[in-house]
Amino acid sequence: MSDAPDRRGVLLAGSLGAFGLYSWAAGAEAAAPRPLAALKRKAGVKPRNILFVLTDDHRYDALGFMKTQSFGDTPTLDRLAREGVHFRNAFVTTALCSPSRASILTGLYAHQHRVVDNNHPIPPGLVFYPQYLQRAGYETAFIGKWHMGVETDRPQPGFDHWVSFKGQGSYLPEENGLNVNGRNVPQKGYITDELTDYALDWIGKRDGKRPWMMHLAHKAVHSEFIPAERHKGRYEKEVFRYPATMKPDVPGRPMWVENQRNSWHGVDYPYHGKLDVSDYYKRYMETLLAVDEGLARVMDLLARRGELDDTLIVYMGDNGFMFGEHGLIDKRAAYEESMRVPLLARCPSLFEPGTVEQVVANIDIAPTMLACAGLEAPAGMAGSSMLPLVAGKPVPWRKDLLYEYYWERNFPQTPTVHALREDRYKYVHFHGIWDLDELYDLAADPHESDNLLARPGHEALAERMSTKLFELLETTGGMQIPLSADAGERNELRDPAGPPGAPFPPRFFRSPSR
Repeated sequence: MSDAPDRRGVLLAGSLGAFGLYSWAAGAEAAAPRPLAALKRKAGVKPRNILFVLTDDHRYDALGFMKTQSFGDTPTLDRLAREGVHFRNAFVTTALCSPSRASILTGLYAHQHRVVDNNHPIPPGLVFYPQYLQRAGYETAFIGKWHMGVETDRPQPGFDHWVSFKGQGSYLPEENGLNVNGRNVPQKGYITDELTDYALDWIGKRDGKRPWMMHLAHKAVHSEFIPAERHKGRYEKEVFRYPATMKPDVPGRPMWVENQRNSWHGVDYPYHGKLDVSDYYKRYMETLLAVDEGLARVMDLLARRGELDDTLIVYMGDNGFMFGEHGLIDKRAAYEESMRVPLLARCPSLFEPGTVEQVVANIDIAPTMLACAGLEAPAGMAGSSMLPLVAGKPVPWRKDLLYEYYWERNFPQTPTVHALREDRYKYVHFHGIWDLDELYDLAADPHESDNLLARPGHEALAERMSTKLFELLETTGGMQIPLSADAGERNELRDPAGPPGAPFPPRFFRSPSR
């Protein structure tokens, strides 16, 4: 399989900290990929098989055992949590598909790997951790949704076996079909089941002579949610509990958040139409059922092959999703429901069941997978291996997490956001708007409904966290805002019968001085 990624059109270039518009055709010679160096092996570590399962828009609490709602069955994911490790505080560093997926595969922040939104192509020379696994003798497979860099289904570096589709793909068969190792193959049925079938087929053909790694990336549970036929209506009669923060006119809420209610990503004008958040969530959970069933089938196959307890299985969402919280739907914002994700891991031969309370993130996946393969992570990764945490070892760990999101012209409702999340406090900083920043005491206010910056008394805390936020950006090369060429349709409308624009907060008003 070719190791050359599909890199067309406009590319970002320059050093890790610099952004610019760059022509791949003009710079192809200078950007030719260099040979991949072998990583140092860890003495006495047996390389494990690795199954990484990624779902789209799966929020952290949409799991049966979390009992967030009175309905929502996830028996296989519950089993993973029971027999493995549940990372109770798992986050993404950017709550958007392409940036988060790139962070998972590289161990880098978005401002480092530069796939900063769903339109930016993959920069030349960007290395994905499966490339290191290949170099170390692993058999590797990618099955499912790539959706990173450009709308392509072409095979990408690091994978011996490839099954994917263009862009978001489709729950039901459509004309584009699938790309199977460079060949166009029709999609036969419901996408979650079909991807599971491809996964079973590839795993079933392994001869056990070499360790393997599979990245199984489902389309589910991305909207528009379409459950498998067998699951439609499962939760129709259940009662949905609306979030308390869905109410309007909350004191201290930034103007842009209140204004977003009447927008594509708001509860008063969702997707420029009408939407019942209750029904929406029910379809979401019905769509997740096929993912859970598919994972059970894969685990059954691994058990029959005698590989289940010696395979590291990791389940994760690429970002969260809001169902009315703060009057919003979708993701992008730095609220907990947007940036927090489910993360479960099981490998009885490697660690005991339990929970991990430390804050972990998508940037930790790549170094963790390399460690599981007995490899030292390359210098420069922003994340760290989580294996010492699951083993209960008292290792130094992060005290805060950096979050970033860059404004998209086609979704102009959400500004550029940088945030610093500590165990107790979260500081959220906005770029390019005239508005309040946000500061929350997560211990006293876990639903982020009391913005401490709306009243005097917390300036010193905000200044401390702002200073630390910019120190992190400075040391990781993140002090530039990327410029994107216009791409995609603009979802900028407002409902004329919807709520009017929010007023400026009281702290912005002061009489003219004489």
